[in-house]
Amino acid sequence: MTGAELLETYPKAAAAIKEFYYGKMIESLQEDNDIPQEFKDMVKAQQFDSEYVATFIDNNPRFLFDIFDANEVYIQINVPNFSYSINAGDVISGTWETRKEAEAAAIEQAFEILNKKL
Repeated sequence: MTGAELLETYPKAAAAIKEFYYGKMIESLQEDNDIPQEFKDMVKAQQFDSEYVATFIDNNPRFLFDIFDANEVYIQINVPNFSYSINAGDVISGTWETRKEAEAAAIEQAFEILNKKL
């Protein structure tokens, strides 16, 4: 599934992910004194919408690992065959040619798990 499809299919997980990363973004802006206040205010005013998050998911599924960890959905990518397990083996799936493909597959499964937990 694409990032947009995951966000649409699993609305509870989508809301938690958006809230988590919006908070992280705001926190990082406040901690960086080298960024002008005007720029910080502009970023805060912009909408942190599903399209923005979906792009992150499609381009870098690994960025979601922190939110899944925070919700006790632990993803492990296994090498050299690029398979994954979730929660120490509760969910184990096939193999992929690249780490990014395995991460994308794991993220899809983790979305479903997180959505059910919430």
